Amino acid sequence: MFLTNQDMVELAEWRRKLHRMPELSGQEAGTASEVREFLQATGPNRIVTGLGGHGVAVVYEGYEAGPTVMVRAELDALPIEEISAFPHRSAVPGKAHLCGHDGHMAILAALGRGLGRQRPQRGRAILIFQPAEEDGSGAAAVVNDPKFREIMPDMVFALHNLPGMPLGRVALTEGPVACASRGIRITLTGKTAHASMPEFGLSPVNAVAQLMPALTALGSGGPLDDIFSMVTVTHARIGEPAFGVAPGHAEIWATLRTLVDARMDDLRSRAEDLVLKVAQSAGLGVDIAYRDVFRHCENAPEAVACLRQALDAEGVKHDRGDLPMRPSEDFGRFGDHAPAAMFFLGAGEGHPSLHNPDYDFPDDLIEIGARVFMRAIRDLLG
Repeated sequence: MFLTNQDMVELAEWRRKLHRMPELSGQEAGTASEVREFLQATGPNRIVTGLGGHGVAVVYEGYEAGPTVMVRAELDALPIEEISAFPHRSAVPGKAHLCGHDGHMAILAALGRGLGRQRPQRGRAILIFQPAEEDGSGAAAVVNDPKFREIMPDMVFALHNLPGMPLGRVALTEGPVACASRGIRITLTGKTAHASMPEFGLSPVNAVAQLMPALTALGSGGPLDDIFSMVTVTHARIGEPAFGVAPGHAEIWATLRTLVDARMDDLRSRAEDLVLKVAQSAGLGVDIAYRDVFRHCENAPEAVACLRQALDAEGVKHDRGDLPMRPSEDFGRFGDHAPAAMFFLGAGEGHPSLHNPDYDFPDDLIEIGARVFMRAIRDLLG
């Protein structure tokens, strides 16, 4: 093991420090500064900052020419109030690291300590801390940043902790592992009227009543195969909270979800056709907008083979688990530039779920994740 007991104590404490100071997607300036300061102490050859926003890339160069291996973690937290009683609970009201990104950062910091003490024999190892994972905008911003061309990888790895799996067990497979998804925001515009004379206005109420079940019926789930699709209505608002006004405005928010990107184009088209048909029939104005757009996440066979070799060498039990999974992950875009693979590291069968208000990353996973990644790096770079 390349980490000492003192390292583990310090890494766990640093993880808890990050937990106390969560920042939302696109607002991670303080977290990025903390990462830069902690990793600077490991003596990297270069630190790239401002990558796709607040992203940070930490570069460790080998002694000989060779490939570039990148490992990625996330900077951002969630807009959820934490309810735990841990001493390191969030110090920021309404925000918390309830997805484990603080722990993922600690795993990469552990790699930084190891790489600082012993450089790769060849090539480059790059630790990249990505902004804005939770809203799906960060990976695109990173790979489209001109600075990314300077650190272009030949292989990319990532992990995500996964409650519900035994602590320390890994799920890994080739092919799609996380779904494509996007949020659709539908705005319907009519005309307000006095509540006693609704006939003088144009209400969106009936259109909303039609659209909510009809949208859901476009994709009702089922097996996670190439034709899987799901639509989940997540929010709706009609008019204003007043008894004297018949509404003239409404919004519906829904999440479109498919296993693969190609299927998303079809689902999006059907959703738009449905909305336009209902709105036109009711004489309503309509606007459709998208946000939180996630590509599907697909593991390349050659990258999976490297991770399996590392897992076996480190004695970490692994299988396919329940992959692929319905949630989305903003890692798929890295696979456009190099073979990429993500594995899922069990956080415990009874552990609170991701995004739950009482979730906290298990510090025991720092050492396991770091060992697997370091073994993969050494196997590829020496």
